This record gives sequence, C-alpha cells and structure tokens, in this order.
Amino acid sequence: MDAKTQVELEAAAFRALRSHLMDKRPEVQNIDLMNLAGFCRNCLSRWYQEAAEDRGIAIDKEAARTAFYGIPYEDWKAQFQSAADAGKQAAFKVAFQENVGGDKGDGA
Repeated sequence: MDAKTQVELEAAAFRALRSHLMDKRPEVQNIDLMNLAGFCRNCLSRWYQEAAEDRGIAIDKEAARTAFYGIPYEDWKAQFQSAADAGKQAAFKVAFQENVGGDKGDGA
C-alpha cells in the first residue's frame, strides 16, 4: 500500500470513529470513555489541534473542539453531558493523569 492510500484510510477511520461517537453514540459520556479507554472526545480534539500545530497551522483549543464536535463544546456539553458521580470523578483523575498528565486541558 502506498503512503497516500494509507493516510486516506487512516483519515477515513478517524472520520468513522468521530461519526460513531458524535452521531451514533452521543450518550456515551466523555468521563466513561476516559475511565475505560484512556481517551475521550476532548483528547481527539486535542490530537487534532496538535496535528494542525505540527503542520504550522495555528488553532486554539476551542476551535479544535468545535471542529471535532461540529458545534461549540459548551453547546455539546449542555445537550449531551450528564453529571458524574464521585466515583467516576475519582477514577477520571487517575485516568487523566495516567493518559494525559499535567494541565493539557480539562479532559472529560
């Protein structure tokens, strides 16, 4: 397989993952994704931002989130995010530190 085809397939797989999380399963909470898989929608938007920056394209966190979520992040949270109990919040702190570390954003 040539490199161009590989990039196209990887991009298609990313779009399918995004569609699955945003269109087919918006009820799945970011905190549950982070606690179980070590990443969430915000991680994906951060990776998008980092990829842009690696290519010399300036994009801030909110613009990257809007690009990924398809709407402003605050609107998505209001529509789909529910409150997390203390157990999920404690697990999130551990998962975030293990997988993201530092102050790279607010995670879920």
